[in-house]
Amino acid sequence: MFNIPKNAIEFKVYGKYALFTDPITKLGGEKCSYQIPTYEAIKGITESIYWKPTFIWIIDKVRVMKSIEMEAKGVRTLKYHGGVGLYYYTYLRDVEYQVQAHFEWNVNESNLIQDRIDGKHFAIANRSLENGGRRDIFIGTRECQGYVEPCKFGEGDSDYDNNNLLSFGSMFYNFGYPNETGKKELITRIWLDANMKKGTVDFNDKKNNIKERIVKPMQQENQYVLDKNILKVNTEYENIFGNMEVK
Repeated sequence: MFNIPKNAIEFKVYGKYALFTDPITKLGGEKCSYQIPTYEAIKGITESIYWKPTFIWIIDKVRVMKSIEMEAKGVRTLKYHGGVGLYYYTYLRDVEYQVQAHFEWNVNESNLIQDRIDGKHFAIANRSLENGGRRDIFIGTRECQGYVEPCKFGEGDSDYDNNNLLSFGSMFYNFGYPNETGKKELITRIWLDANMKKGTVDFNDKKNNIKERIVKPMQQENQYVLDKNILKVNTEYENIFGNMEVK
């Protein structure tokens, strides 16, 4: 049984359209969305709410609230060798998801060890969530504007509460960057048996079959360094929140 971390946040994200692109469909210039969100897309949405290199967002669960509906649109885009082409993009329409996520310290950013204050980042994340996020929310791609707000994960009815298991086959999972993995390579991960149980996509399920593949060598970017003003603010937060753990 998965225990909810103390620094977990819960929110819903919704919008008119979403596009979680299946990379196989991009070869001909057209795009078609997966039926459920990818881990990487939800992680990007969570980082738009609040992010710092001190920590890494871990997506625990996603709950699909509305029925999966798709809509094709004609899109005029620039061709690689010049000119304009007409392509068809297949979007998900009228989407709403509940998300449960928590953060863990990025051990590869050792210069930011003095910034590892649970209470501070948890408070800022919740305050940012209440205000709709620090950056614009995009559900998969930039043209799919989304909105976020706090919620209680599991509350309300999902259109898939009565579906025991839905399988979606193989799908892209996420990327592994050197700043997060500590390896000098870019890694892509594929979920071989993507599934949803009673409307919930459980990324913490140990039975998930995730395969990694090295894309290319990649160096880690220079580590971030805290300045004196940030260290002063951290001292003030420590005085407010006491120890380093969320109460």
